Amino acid sequence: MLRSGCLWLLRRRPPAAGVAVKNFGLRKVASGVSTPGSTSPRALNIFDRDLKRKQKNWAARQPEPMKFDYLREEVGSRIADRVYDITRNFSLALDVGCGRGYIAQHLNKETVGKFFQVDIAENALKNILEMEIPTVSVIADEEFLPFRENTFDLVVSSLSLHWVNDLPRALEQIHYVLKPDGVFIGAMFGGDTLYELRCSLQLAETEREGGFSPHVSPFTAVNDLGHLLGRAGFNTLTVDTDEIQVNYPGMFELMEDLQEMYRNEDGSVPATYQIYYMIGWKYHDSQARPAERGSATVSFGDLGKINKLMSQEKKSQ
Repeated sequence: MLRSGCLWLLRRRPPAAGVAVKNFGLRKVASGVSTPGSTSPRALNIFDRDLKRKQKNWAARQPEPMKFDYLREEVGSRIADRVYDITRNFSLALDVGCGRGYIAQHLNKETVGKFFQVDIAENALKNILEMEIPTVSVIADEEFLPFRENTFDLVVSSLSLHWVNDLPRALEQIHYVLKPDGVFIGAMFGGDTLYELRCSLQLAETEREGGFSPHVSPFTAVNDLGHLLGRAGFNTLTVDTDEIQVNYPGMFELMEDLQEMYRNEDGSVPATYQIYYMIGWKYHDSQARPAERGSATVSFGDLGKINKLMSQEKKSQ
């Protein structure tokens, strides 16, 4: 099994055995990590990215980081399944906000030739999971990708784009680094995530304080997600939703994971995570195009008669 070669702050270290050193199109920037407090001029600075980096580094330093990785592992495997659904090989792939490599560990070298893994937290990259695909680790912010245009055949991202301040910019940069006919496959938390927690907090705070304030970060609506992908330049879009419910033995286990509390009748504590999965392609002349408006030879009204005609044919037989 190959451990990842490392690229810290865009300065190359010697790669692991079997990993060739090539120029994979890094842009000439001092660092892919944003400076504390920096953000896109058009972004509303909801998240403190420097604090988020510290949180992720702290989590990665814990003695058993895999103890709390079950959700990321599950979503990572489902993104990998979507990669396998595309019947092609990807020479060069990028994981934006990779964490400890939750997607790449489920893929094989027959599907992906080499994986660039990008994360804002250096400790996560130091504790990257073992996998058979040759990898290169890059410390960079999801909002400031340090790669040149048309570099990657595949870009994936699992649950990290939720915490960027400028999601349109992040999607535009992903589109920028994709090659024509390249594909982006990602996952984000949906608007119904942790609704049990949010309802319980609102009820408790309303009862005690006479009102409530938000305690959970905002989520992207599914219809907005499709619009943002289209605005970033992606076409042939697919957006679907899924729900993962985790039942905890009790409140202390849930508080240890999330600092949350809400019980089932059997005493367990549920936490529901709604996941939006998205797929978007970068345009290429070889891709199928929609027919011109007005070129159809059959109307929707005629399609409605098909069942009636089929039933009549069965009766005649």
